Amino acid sequence: MSATALVICGALGREVKDIVDRRGWDVDIYGVSALLHLYPSRIVDELREKLHRLRPDYAKLVVVYGDCGTTGKLEPLLDEVGAARLRGPHCYEMYAGAERFEEIAAERPGTFFLTDWLVRNFDRAVIKGLGLDRDPELKSMVFGNYEALLYLRQVPNPRLAEKARDIAAYLDLPLEINDVGLGELEDRLAELIDP
Repeated sequence: MSATALVICGALGREVKDIVDRRGWDVDIYGVSALLHLYPSRIVDELREKLHRLRPDYAKLVVVYGDCGTTGKLEPLLDEVGAARLRGPHCYEMYAGAERFEEIAAERPGTFFLTDWLVRNFDRAVIKGLGLDRDPELKSMVFGNYEALLYLRQVPNPRLAEKARDIAAYLDLPLEINDVGLGELEDRLAELIDP
């Protein structure tokens, strides 16, 4: 067993596993469902249970999550169990990079963001997750104030690009695709694993 456990958001699973494998880190990885973002308070509850269960077996616990709508409630939990968290409010900021995300948010506050994970899981996470399949009139309530769709793409993939165009058509928003790779995710994770 490794001395370090990574407790990761499922939306970052592929990317974190790739980083861990490429860098040869000796860590154990535990996932938490990305669909909990629909209910941010459940993120804290799920992490509390998992972190307390893992604490006796690991010298280091690293939570690979942003704040993700938990409104600061993760920090007291991390203090309680002696865990560290990747810095940043959410994965969009991690992928875009802090400076670039701040520019986008200031210049285009009506932007809805996509990542590879969200493009792959849009139907399940957004359409079904928010009940838009059952109540289509909710779409204008949820997305009515957005002005653009920005796909922060981790890996160029024609199939995902086509799906992003379908999402843009569904939302009736102009699409922009930026190839960002892992952005600052890998460096932020390395700060906690290889300080």
